[in-house]
Amino acid sequence: MQPTAELPTPDDVRAAARILHGTAHRTPVLTSRLTDAELGATVLVKAENLQRTGSFKFRGAFHTLARLDDARRRAGVVTFSSGNHAQALALAARLLEVPATIVMPHDAPTSKVAATRSYGARIVRYDRYGEDRAAIAAELAARDGLTLVPPYDHPHVIAGQGTAVLELLEDHGPLDALFVCLGGGGLLSGSLLAVRALSPGCAVFGVEPEAGDDGRQSLRAGRIVTIAAPRTLADGAATTHLGDHTFPIIAEHVEDVLTVPDDALVATMALFASRYKVVVEPTGALAFSGMRSALAADPERFSGKRIGVTVSGGNVDLDRFAALLGQL
Repeated sequence: MQPTAELPTPDDVRAAARILHGTAHRTPVLTSRLTDAELGATVLVKAENLQRTGSFKFRGAFHTLARLDDARRRAGVVTFSSGNHAQALALAARLLEVPATIVMPHDAPTSKVAATRSYGARIVRYDRYGEDRAAIAAELAARDGLTLVPPYDHPHVIAGQGTAVLELLEDHGPLDALFVCLGGGGLLSGSLLAVRALSPGCAVFGVEPEAGDDGRQSLRAGRIVTIAAPRTLADGAATTHLGDHTFPIIAEHVEDVLTVPDDALVATMALFASRYKVVVEPTGALAFSGMRSALAADPERFSGKRIGVTVSGGNVDLDRFAALLGQL
């Protein structure tokens, strides 16, 4: 299947940054001397867990809704999401006075469901392992005249997500390597566009959960590979395939796609809590976990280099957070 619209460009990411200016947070970049000493590199962590709604998803959601005409805004929007895009779209819709319907799985984290509802969105539940969330959303869009805003496979969503790494590069200069979490590919493809604009020599790595390696399989096969719904702690990256818009960008520009096991995510969550003093959800720990694994496997390649890492989100129920870390 071919993309339904032209692929976004680095200029689209810059345009998205102008639309988001003053609405999205310009999130901080975290550093640690101890991390740098341990890894033998300078590590710059873009903390999107401190973004509005607790994840980078607000960028793509608000940017996309801001570009809708008045008629589409009045009619409303629909999306599907396990949590972070749901919250992001719900808040963006409230800010722009757009009715929003969100298709969420029955096992979505309680805190994410509660936040989505608190922003005023209508929630429709489904079975992640037995129903097709995209089909449900498409049916609602057709029946109620809603505009479908997918969580990652849309040019405006991709451009908005790319503004996170655009900020990182603007604030801290070129990088030698960048590690980005990978689910459907919105953040990774947008980050690749930002890197093309401001740090073309940077090697970019996507990192996905070991149980959901559709991205790695797709890269190896040269086509989009669809897998069964994966069971992983990284619920935000529990996607079954890349998108028609995200895959071409990733396939052309990514250095490689890495995978990490769930236990590595828990260890990284603990590290962020103790060393960086921030709460990171399992999906948000993907890129850092992949970075540590890559540096351990090939320390000479990364020795003395400037390395960027995205933390995609921090939305995790506190009782679950405590239970996971209590297993260590």
